[in-house]
Amino acid sequence: MTKEFEQISLKPGFMKHNGGVLFRNISENEFEFKATIKENHLNAAKITHGGYLSALIDAGAGTAAHRSAENSQCVTISLDIKFIGTSKLNDEIIGNVKILKKTNTLVFLFCELRCKDKTITSASGVWKILKKK
Repeated sequence: MTKEFEQISLKPGFMKHNGGVLFRNISENEFEFKATIKENHLNAAKITHGGYLSALIDAGAGTAAHRSAENSQCVTISLDIKFIGTSKLNDEIIGNVKILKKTNTLVFLFCELRCKDKTITSASGVWKILKKK
């Protein structure tokens, strides 16, 4: 049984300003996060801005890296994002993260954003583990 989603954007900052991110652990190597698209997330074409989707992935996948690294601080080294589909106002975006490999200093992962059961964005990333707790 999985835990309920929890708000991870608690401190003032970029993601809290942009509506926050709900997050939950699925297993030791799988995580899920979600957000709802608001007016300020849209571009001129009235679809979700790629910059917002990128920030959402960075926050959600970064939290997954952090939790998989026993809550050590982690920073993004690289994030390769593919924009595949679109989302619109009031759509719920669900992010799924799979930790592919973890070393003493790095976390390698894959992330997929889905909307209405369709993949809209995928990403591969590498996070640096700054210090072990």
